[in-house]
Amino acid sequence: MRLNRLDLNLLVALSALLDEQKITRAAARLNVSQSTMSGMLGRLRSYFEDELLVQVGRNMQLTPLARELAGPVRDLLLQIESTVTLRHKFVPETEQRRIRIIASDYMATALIIPLMRELRRLAPRITIELMAFSETPAEVITSGLTDLLIVPEELVSPDHPHERLPPDTYSCVAWKGNNEISDSLDMETFLRCSHVIPLFGPARQFSLDERFYRQHGIERKVMMYTHDFESMAQIVVGTDLLATMPTQLATACLGRYPIRMLTPPLALPRLQGCMQWHRHHTNDPCHHWLRSMLHDLASAPSTMRY
Repeated sequence: MRLNRLDLNLLVALSALLDEQKITRAAARLNVSQSTMSGMLGRLRSYFEDELLVQVGRNMQLTPLARELAGPVRDLLLQIESTVTLRHKFVPETEQRRIRIIASDYMATALIIPLMRELRRLAPRITIELMAFSETPAEVITSGLTDLLIVPEELVSPDHPHERLPPDTYSCVAWKGNNEISDSLDMETFLRCSHVIPLFGPARQFSLDERFYRQHGIERKVMMYTHDFESMAQIVVGTDLLATMPTQLATACLGRYPIRMLTPPLALPRLQGCMQWHRHHTNDPCHHWLRSMLHDLASAPSTMRY
């Protein structure tokens, strides 16, 4: 189909090129050959009478016109996608859809795994693509590369709608065979123990609980750093190490590892998670149904999910 002499199929290629800023990556994203993508870029350059992507050193950069086009083109494609997938009647049993979700390891274990069990029962033709966690979730949701984010509230973008999930608490986790810790955990024992704590992403960011301890002048004796929450439950097994992790995740790990949960000796801030989606998905009945299911799962007691 053409509009004002432009083959509208080229808009998809244009969006991929503007997002990726590399012909090879754009081609891989659309599952076409590099030569095909180069040909599409040539046609786009001819239509817009602009280079769109120019070589600067070893990288390609957007021209000023390309930067102006990026937002409107992306928004237009997302609006088209949300329009053509809209149904007057949503039937979970027959709905065939692929939903892309970005969630941390914590949320993937606490929510996405039980979500999959529900989908297999209620909507077996809906496919979930769990994507790697992004350091820039706001950009990913705006670009349309994912359909739903499940992120800490501080990472929510003001440009798109979001919904708070029921907050979570923290629990301490120790190996069942660790005789250095009794059934209750006081501050003296907590500080005497060696700890494993996570550092997140390339920036090696501390978790909320570690930031809270540091703000209050509490310094844990850290013996090991890891990259996520769930690995801590495995690491403490067979050791005298102590870990602090979200309660929902700790509950899920109880059935997998020989560990026990204890209440932290100091009241920690609650973890506030949010779901966020592109504004074009707000009225999509499938997305609305999926978000409602995730909210219900988050509201259920942790022990009922596993």
